[in-house]
Amino acid sequence: MNEDRPSEIESKCLAAGMRMTDQRRVIARVLSESTDHPDVEEVYRRATAIDPRISIATVYRTVRLFEEAGILERLDFRDGRARYEPAGEEHHDHLIDIVTGEVHEFRNERIERLQEEVAREMGFELVDHRLELYGRPLTKKGRGTGRPDS
Repeated sequence: MNEDRPSEIESKCLAAGMRMTDQRRVIARVLSESTDHPDVEEVYRRATAIDPRISIATVYRTVRLFEEAGILERLDFRDGRARYEPAGEEHHDHLIDIVTGEVHEFRNERIERLQEEVAREMGFELVDHRLELYGRPLTKKGRGTGRPDS
């Protein structure tokens, strides 16, 4: 963790005029360095590994503050917990593995064009969208995993 420079999220908070406490800085750094889509509980685990004085209530308040300021984007992948990623990242869609819960980010130009086309055909100008695909890994025979949730 590079503590010399402000993290991406901390920089956005400072630009928004937000007061940055040491605990907010840690939480901002944890979120900035996340390569997954952590929920509040995971952010809390990672933050307390850096500063054990951070409470779960502080993490909840800070995440909500960052979200309300448009710095974080809240994601709901139907698993009962909100997950987060930095707002304003380059557009991408998500493929969620329903077996492991792993989230894969992707961008597909054919899908992007098709969405624009569908909106136009229905008389709309597409201004924003979010695409979430849910699936399970294929076996060698091309079918589901055979697990009970298959």
